[in-house]
Amino acid sequence: MTSELIWGFSFFAGALAQLIARLSGWPSVVLLLASGLLIGDAGLDWVQPERLGGGLESLVGLLVSLVLFDGGLNLRLAGRDLQRTVLQLVLTRGLLGLVGGALLAHELAGLSWPLAWVFGAIALGTGPTVITPLVQQMRLVPRLSAVLEAEGLILEPVGAVLALLLLQLALGDLSQWDQVLPLLLLRLGGGVLMGGCCGWLLVLVLQRLPSEAEGLRLQLSLGVLFLLVSGTQVLLPEAGLPAAVSAGIVVGLRLKDEASNLDALIAHLAQLAITVLFPLLAADLSWAELSPLGWGGVSCVAALMLYRWLVVQAGSVGLPGLSWGDKLMLSWVAPRGIVTAAVASLFALKLSAAGVSGGGALKGLVFLTILITVAVQGLSAPLLARRLGLVESDLEAALDASPGLATGLEQQPGGEQVGTLKAAE
Repeated sequence: MTSELIWGFSFFAGALAQLIARLSGWPSVVLLLASGLLIGDAGLDWVQPERLGGGLESLVGLLVSLVLFDGGLNLRLAGRDLQRTVLQLVLTRGLLGLVGGALLAHELAGLSWPLAWVFGAIALGTGPTVITPLVQQMRLVPRLSAVLEAEGLILEPVGAVLALLLLQLALGDLSQWDQVLPLLLLRLGGGVLMGGCCGWLLVLVLQRLPSEAEGLRLQLSLGVLFLLVSGTQVLLPEAGLPAAVSAGIVVGLRLKDEASNLDALIAHLAQLAITVLFPLLAADLSWAELSPLGWGGVSCVAALMLYRWLVVQAGSVGLPGLSWGDKLMLSWVAPRGIVTAAVASLFALKLSAAGVSGGGALKGLVFLTILITVAVQGLSAPLLARRLGLVESDLEAALDASPGLATGLEQQPGGEQVGTLKAAE
């Protein structure tokens, strides 16, 4: 199959999955993953992503950066309680998640310790490519949606950078463990700094453009973003992801309401990126990479899903305003997505090129984690949210979608309050 047909099938499969999701109410991430399995190596074998060559890796990186930039644009952590919740959960999960993931991968899936640590780092990422469509479709209450999306935006790039450093340690490119933390801080800090500076410069330019020049604003934003990510990747490998998040946060905070139209355009493009990337990367998965893991791999993923409950309990100690239902919801929603798949595929190739065994098992376990978490949590999370009463009402959803509307409560005879919807002047 030619590269044109590969892209055509991937776009069509993703769009069809989105249509079915809209008509059926099923989570779109589940159907996108299923469509990729159907057209790829595990199914009809119509799409072979490896035929796209080395350019696929670069394109995937740029499209993923677009999704992360969009997430940064819309990240709003108003209030100290929410900020403390995100910070405490991220720090706890970053430490306990890495150790627990590595231990489970070694003991249950049989990975060697060097590769088990790499898996633990990769599995930290619960990115916006799966979290955002899922929480939006099931209309999860804003306070929990913000925590889950912020967790993914922070840990996705952190996990990718950490996994690369641990891979270099496994391959002998790094000689000592004590080199990992300084390099991690350098790449994350460098990426955040470059992203923040580019975001600030982009804001200065966008503020001087007329509001009707939407097309030009979008083109400039994408041009700056892609140059930022590719340039950062050259200077600091894998630092392009935190740079994209940082740039999005700066632009979103400084432009605020002025960027509403830009936000909408970026959001549509990010959704398009998700629509094509999920089927394309899932098409690269074959059952031959999963079968050697057996029940050990399945039990590893199941234990990892349950282990998150302990991590969330530890990370929420002393936090105000989190009920047991909130904690249960945060514990259950942790599907892995595109960045996880892309990183695992790249690392498997590097391990194979270096003559290190276990690369196929690492990739297989990562994709098994994606398959099970997306399918099980993607299908069950909406039901759980409704059962726990954590779904927005139609009125609340309308207000969130329309910042120009405000609610008023009129006191009626008998003490009842009736909500009225008013246009804000």
